Amino acid sequence: MFDADVKVVTPRLTLRPFGPADAPRVRSIVESGARFLPPGAPTHVAGVPRWLESGVHELRDSGQGVHLAMTDAEGRIVGAIGLFKTSWGAGTTEIGYGVHPLHRNRGFATEAVRGLTEWVFATTDLRRVDLTANLDNLASLRVAQKAGFTWEGVLREASLEDDGPHDLVVFGLLRQDGRAPAEILPAVELRTERLLLRPLSEQDVPGLAATGADALTQAMTGVPRGYSEADARAFVAVTQRMRVRGEGVAWAAVELAGGRFALNVDLRDLDWRNGSAEVGYMTAPWARGNGYAGEAVLGIARWLFEEQRFQRLVLRAAVSNPASQRVAEKAGFVREGVARGALRGEDLVVYSLLPTDLP
Repeated sequence: MFDADVKVVTPRLTLRPFGPADAPRVRSIVESGARFLPPGAPTHVAGVPRWLESGVHELRDSGQGVHLAMTDAEGRIVGAIGLFKTSWGAGTTEIGYGVHPLHRNRGFATEAVRGLTEWVFATTDLRRVDLTANLDNLASLRVAQKAGFTWEGVLREASLEDDGPHDLVVFGLLRQDGRAPAEILPAVELRTERLLLRPLSEQDVPGLAATGADALTQAMTGVPRGYSEADARAFVAVTQRMRVRGEGVAWAAVELAGGRFALNVDLRDLDWRNGSAEVGYMTAPWARGNGYAGEAVLGIARWLFEEQRFQRLVLRAAVSNPASQRVAEKAGFVREGVARGALRGEDLVVYSLLPTDLP
């Protein structure tokens, strides 16, 4: 059973049990309609006293977990965090949290999760902490990643919410795991002579869909046949999750003069140990012939080598796509060979760029 006087102190927060003195703050939270308090919290102010006296402590009394208030330096409740589904025999528990809408985007959730998991391993015999998050909740996925959890799998349609079922990502943290977050490339804006490269987002779906549906794109890449806005939207979501997992990052390149979508560029298959990555891109049909692809790829390569300290960038182009081969060669890539049957049975020319190759 968890102690009744649990107290976890982090640099900016104190995690401690809810108590009668919290009644005014909890009443104001309930009145505001903010939803972040633990499951079972009252929906009407009349239920606040009883909940603080006994309801919020039922989980701890059962031995299956504990609900804690997340308070800031001024003692305000800015969130809630807890442990539940605790199996003392198996040595496992699950962590969950919620942050007041007015106090989000300050790193409180990550700080609280790290603090509580460190406390678990330091004061109990539990060996594993689980954390689950909706696959489309990038903020929660990032909290888990920053807190050192490992992405272990996806449970399809395992979470049912007001808007329907959601896929659920399962994360795990073991006692012997390091607490350092997985490596991840930052979502940054880059500028070249004629282009602004910004993180790929929903606003790029129309341009991305038109590019993916273009006959030349369909012929020369592995995008889905009959590419639609749904495919584009799914690609944006995939690249965002890819970045959270440290597997890559994607940009939309738009013209500095006018802001029109010109192409998307992504880094994928990141090998952090050896400092290598692969670059891919799709140029919008209205932007072809302007040298935008080479300009964008070279700008990203400089950033990847000079600021992220990577050592190798790979580009693969279909043998039947001389335009993409020219992009690679103009950007300074060196031809290494041919990967036979690598794209739906078609051969791909393999190019590489090293920091010493930069023009």
